[in-house]
This record gives sequence, C-alpha cells and structure tokens, in this order.
Amino acid sequence: MSFGECTVMLQDVAYQLELLIDGQYVSGCLTNFEWYIKGGRPTWAWFEELLAVIPPPDCIDKFTVKCTWMQQMFSDLPEGVDEETVWRYARAYIMMLLPTQLFSYKSGTRMYIRWLPYVVRLEDMDSYSWGSTALSWLHRCLFRVANKNVVKLAGPLQLLQSWIFWRFSDFRPDGFDAFHWLLASMYAIDY
Repeated sequence: MSFGECTVMLQDVAYQLELLIDGQYVSGCLTNFEWYIKGGRPTWAWFEELLAVIPPPDCIDKFTVKCTWMQQMFSDLPEGVDEETVWRYARAYIMMLLPTQLFSYKSGTRMYIRWLPYVVRLEDMDSYSWGSTALSWLHRCLFRVANKNVVKLAGPLQLLQSWIFWRFSDFRPDGFDAFHWLLASMYAIDY
C-alpha cells in the first residue's frame, strides 16, 4: 500500500474509545488469577460473595462461566431493589462487558472471571489504564491471527474497525459522517 506500515497506537485508543491510557496498570490477574484471590479464598466463593449467586456446575469450567447463564441471571434489574443489589448487577455487567467487548476470546460462549479483582471496588474502575490494556490485547490477538492456522480474530475489534475507518477513508461506509459520543460508535452498524 502507498502509505507504508502503520498500526493502532495508544492515542488512537484514547481518541476512538475514550479509554484512560494512564493510571494504574491492569495486570497480574490476567495470567496468574489464582494468586490474586483475596485472602486465599476459593475463586467461586469470592464470586458468590460479590454477586450473591453461584453458577450451577454445568456452567463452570475452571475459571470460566457460560455467558448465557450470566445474561439470564443479570439481564434485568428488578424494580425497587436495594443499593447492594444494584452494585451486584453493576459488577456482573462490567464482568460481562470486559471479556465480550474489550478482551474478547474466539469462543464467545464463556467468559473468564479473572476480572473479579477489578469489580470489587467499582469506584476504582476509572483509575485503571484500560486503554493501554485493550491496545496490548489487540496487538496480541493480531499477532496470533498472523499464524496461517488461525481462522478467527478476537480482541477489541470495534477499536480495530474504527481505526481502519478513521485512517483509511476508502474503507469507510457511506453515511457515517455524524460524530457521536465515541468515535468508534460513529461506525456502528445496526443489524
């Protein structure tokens, strides 16, 4: 191509997804989750403490839970619930959002619960550098898909799509010139 080499950079993440690119790093629990279990408690006991429910055994596989079970349990917040229930639903929503939008895997049917340490204190969520973590995950996924035997791409694909549309106007769909609250949402496709 005439433009040479180029890649998604940290400023693209900040501009297109409006994610924080500085702050506390997101690490540790992503690779060594079992080391970060608070007080040495079993993982699923901690899960139950935070979300007040434990998945049935057929929905659990090591450190993953079926996405369909999470959606069924936490899709609709009942009317007139107490503040603690609202916090539980918020934790569940964020735990579903992170592995399905920013840190997606190819299967899409299961989600890792390694995000538990980050949803314990929801008021601290905005102090983490989610943008740099999402960018590193995207680059890792792009590296993996470069293998000729890999057939599916995972990762923050809305970031990749938005970056492509922003940088290469020839690939941009017609009728998406209006700016919305996120640059990435400008290219959202309604199905």
